[in-house]
Amino acid sequence: MNLRLIVIVLEKQDKKLKRSIGLWSAVAINVGAIIGGGIFVVTGIVAGYAGSALVISMIIAGIIAFITATSFARLTAWQPVEGSVYEYGRQLISPFSGFLAGWMWIVANTFTGAAVSLGFAYYLTEAFPGMPTNIVAAALCLGFTALNLVGAKESTKVNNFLVSIKLAILAFFVVFGALHFNSGNFLPFYPLTNGVLYGSFFIFFAYGGFGRVAVVAEEVKDAKRNVPRALLLSLGISMAVYVLVGVVAVGLLNPHALSISSSPLSSAMNVTGNSLAVKIISVGGLVATASVLLTAILGVSRMAYSMARRNDLPSILARLHSKYLTPYYAILGSGILMAVLVLFVDLTRVVAVSTFALLFTYSITNISAFKLKGNLKRQKVLAMLGLATCIMLLVFILFASTAAWIIGVAFLIAGTAYYAAWKKFRQVDGKKAV
Repeated sequence: MNLRLIVIVLEKQDKKLKRSIGLWSAVAINVGAIIGGGIFVVTGIVAGYAGSALVISMIIAGIIAFITATSFARLTAWQPVEGSVYEYGRQLISPFSGFLAGWMWIVANTFTGAAVSLGFAYYLTEAFPGMPTNIVAAALCLGFTALNLVGAKESTKVNNFLVSIKLAILAFFVVFGALHFNSGNFLPFYPLTNGVLYGSFFIFFAYGGFGRVAVVAEEVKDAKRNVPRALLLSLGISMAVYVLVGVVAVGLLNPHALSISSSPLSSAMNVTGNSLAVKIISVGGLVATASVLLTAILGVSRMAYSMARRNDLPSILARLHSKYLTPYYAILGSGILMAVLVLFVDLTRVVAVSTFALLFTYSITNISAFKLKGNLKRQKVLAMLGLATCIMLLVFILFASTAAWIIGVAFLIAGTAYYAAWKKFRQVDGKKAV
């Protein structure tokens, strides 16, 4: 009898995610998500719009990201919960709003993960010609999926290592590049143009991962204190790195040459005439894309887990592994989906589509922060300012990439249709159970 009671008690105990991530690992998760393939690729796109004033675009996008990050910080201090924007939208606005926020988060980060895995494969095949790019990208997705399966602590150890290498390489770019700086590349300098605003939209993609750590809040130690601090610290570090890299990139290579390069930082370093330096920057591109993919799988799987335990996605995605206490079905689903996508994803549109989806979720975040009880007037103003800036960038997408709006709206419609069908199915299933 006693044995039976023990079994019943054990069966009723819920397995929980491990709180294994400290403050600096949390900062590294965000830095890994922010300083990624974007700075190695998007710099060229921004130079095409903003010219020598690309640093102004970086600063504008950074300020916009920082305003929304303050909304994240207040929400995570209130309730550090896995799923972040999904949970906040669900609780503070409506279940449907929360669902759409989570849905679009998954869309944005799944496409980003697929894109950066292809970016990694392109860098690798440049060093080793003849390797099948798509297969390399798919293999990387599956390899990092396996790493995520064994736990957030193990994943963050690898991420910490990759982030350290990445920051060291970017520091090398800044210091070595400064020795060959040509201030004439900044002329003419026009900081107040439409091109600078368009550039800020595209560089926002590079900042877009700043909310990643909020999605894994239940795995962070002392989350109410550490998650908000990690959000703001990582964004401050990343913004400083972006501005320094942007200044040196233009100082090395004129904006037009940067804009036509698929690897602008490598092209900029090529001006120095040092082939070893160029190779070091190429390694940085490999490391950067790898770290973004690692955190993308982490983020997508945790969002799917959070939505599944609320029954907004199939409940199987909320199951935790008996040994590693990770949402293994959600992780497998995320990684396999990215591995399949690398066969079809259009890299020319992924930046705009991902940014559209992120801006939508961040709009929900700012509305949630506005509705949070106990807000000071200043905090409400910041939340509304964050919403206004997100909407401003969404409007710019109409002019910068109409196709991104069409694709983004199509995903919103698909999410709405799924939500209605799933809700109806659950109602019917509930009646049958009764």
